[in-house]
Amino acid sequence: MRILPVHIVFIGLLVALVGLLPVLAYAEEQPRLRPGDVLSIQVPGEPDFNEPFDVSLSGTVILPEVGELHLADLSRLEALDAIRAALAPIYRNLERVNLLIKERRLAVMVLGYVKEPGQVMLAPGATIQMALNAAGGLSQGAQLDRLQIRREGDVRNFDYKSYLDSGDPALLPVLQPMDQVFVPASPLTGNVQIEFDAKTLTAAGDAADESASVTVFGEVHRPGAFAYKPGLEVIDMLMRAGGVTRYAGIEQIRVISEGRPRPFNMREYLDTGNQQLMPTISSGDILFVPQASEQIRMGARTVFVMGEVFKPGAFETKDGASFLDLLANAGGPTRFAETRQVRILHADGSVQPFDLQAYTEGNGPVELPRISPGDAILVPEKTDQNEKSWLKIPTQRAIRIIGAVERPGRYEWASEMNLMDLIAHAGGPGPSADTAHLQIIREHSAPISFNFKRYLAEGQSQLPELIAGDTVLIHELPKDPNDNRSQWTRQSSERSIYIMGQVGAPGRYAFNEELNFLDILAAAQGPNARADLANIRISHRKGSQMQVTRLNLHRYFETGDENLLPRVRPEDVIFVPDQTRDWLQKSKDSTIRVLGAVGKPGRYSFDDDMTLLDLLAEAGGPQNNALQDRIVVVNKGQSSDQARIFDLEAFAKNADFAALPVLRNGDTVYVPSQEQSGWTTFSKVLRSTLNVVALMALL
Repeated sequence: MRILPVHIVFIGLLVALVGLLPVLAYAEEQPRLRPGDVLSIQVPGEPDFNEPFDVSLSGTVILPEVGELHLADLSRLEALDAIRAALAPIYRNLERVNLLIKERRLAVMVLGYVKEPGQVMLAPGATIQMALNAAGGLSQGAQLDRLQIRREGDVRNFDYKSYLDSGDPALLPVLQPMDQVFVPASPLTGNVQIEFDAKTLTAAGDAADESASVTVFGEVHRPGAFAYKPGLEVIDMLMRAGGVTRYAGIEQIRVISEGRPRPFNMREYLDTGNQQLMPTISSGDILFVPQASEQIRMGARTVFVMGEVFKPGAFETKDGASFLDLLANAGGPTRFAETRQVRILHADGSVQPFDLQAYTEGNGPVELPRISPGDAILVPEKTDQNEKSWLKIPTQRAIRIIGAVERPGRYEWASEMNLMDLIAHAGGPGPSADTAHLQIIREHSAPISFNFKRYLAEGQSQLPELIAGDTVLIHELPKDPNDNRSQWTRQSSERSIYIMGQVGAPGRYAFNEELNFLDILAAAQGPNARADLANIRISHRKGSQMQVTRLNLHRYFETGDENLLPRVRPEDVIFVPDQTRDWLQKSKDSTIRVLGAVGKPGRYSFDDDMTLLDLLAEAGGPQNNALQDRIVVVNKGQSSDQARIFDLEAFAKNADFAALPVLRNGDTVYVPSQEQSGWTTFSKVLRSTLNVVALMALL
């Protein structure tokens, strides 16, 4: 055996040691397993190990066929050896078993006033805010400045509100695995679990600790205990309490600090801006705003301002002081003041009305009332229209609107208002209002009619003038939307029109001047199939004498000439006759008679646009035994009748329309048959003669 030199052995050991350095360094860099980690255990050929394994809060994983195995605080290689040792009794070949840390997670418990308390899994480096968001966020009533983090028995408080105010991450502790974040409830929530909103929680202040708060009470809008912060002043605390009320005595504010009261005249501070007048505020102080109290002031120069003003009371006046000066000293009218009905109660017992609104708007020559010592200015409250007491508004200042409006009733009236203002104040006409027949009823005078519908459409007419005490009546249209007919007991004939005969819905209909003949015919559902549109009659009843207008609606439909349509007025009667009415209802001068060998002989209506051919076609045409070359046309003349022969066969050959005879109402058309010809008569005589000769021969 050959012995190597010592220096060669030393060099070999050094090289081997250098080769192991990366392995040792890698072993030192291997992270320790901790709860929340997600592991991938690779066991070839075993499908039970395909799913990832979670390290529980207790530091264990559940292995198939093995059960619970503790791996927390082990490195990856140490955990791999522990897994191989646990699987050795069950599996033979474990050389290819491998362990990978698939995901590092931060397991934290979030408890207390959060929406979803419990364990949350976070990414490495997650903050407190991420943990709270993972728990559903903070619940209403959580105390933000006293959050806790619990770690291995140690409890540490931190101010989460300061972090939200500043955004400084150094104010939040760094999370570690197995930490517990606890969110306490604010003392304002009490000891009963109910739902709160922000307004309810801060109704009595926002302080969580009375020792570190400032209490504000008295004549403020939201008294309570408010959290103290260095640098706050009295004005700041009053603003947090919603400000002072209208009854506050701001000259007598008290600041109680360490059991010693300090007065503060806020009015003097506001008038001078002297910062030395502002008292300092400390934690635990009490701020009290008393109610203003004044003694009744009376004197030879006193004027009283009462009612809806901001500062009612007694005011000292001087020579030259006007009504506006005194009203301004009283703070002016409030938003509830009825400035149109201001009253000056003079010392001698007289009462002077004054319209302040008309004066401010410049409506006419309105003068300010003179105020003397001892007088009183009364600014009344606005009338509440929801209160249905008519005593609220006297008759000389009221007007009534009744009928089909949205809010009929009795309303206060002023001279600068008009009919449009009143209707708008009443909500406007209702859906069934007959605005074409609005009426104004005035005492000791005849009712005034006004077409409000035309005014809205055209705007050319002038609105009628209204005065206090009038009554505006808007009639209601029929409530049946199908045919718009009115009940005859509810509507006068002056606002009605009548339609009879062959229409879909004959009856009595509401009418105004904007409607025409076609409107009325359409409202009655139009003519039916039996209607004789060529002989419609309109009876005009209004006027010195009745008139009847004839209408051929066929001609209107053919030409579209609007001049053919008659103008209808209230109380008119429209009659649409029946096509099959009795012949006695038709005069002889309004029809043409068709006789002889035709399909339907009879009396027919005729107009100037028709010819003999149209008339024969309407009568069914000549029959097979008709003598079409000998049609007789009898024209009725003024002195004597004339007859002429028309050859229909020759017309069919040459189509000479000039040969057609002229027809007028009252004429007669006769189509003879073959039995009436001369040859037929001769044949009948010859046949009779032969029969007689044959009989004689037999005898």
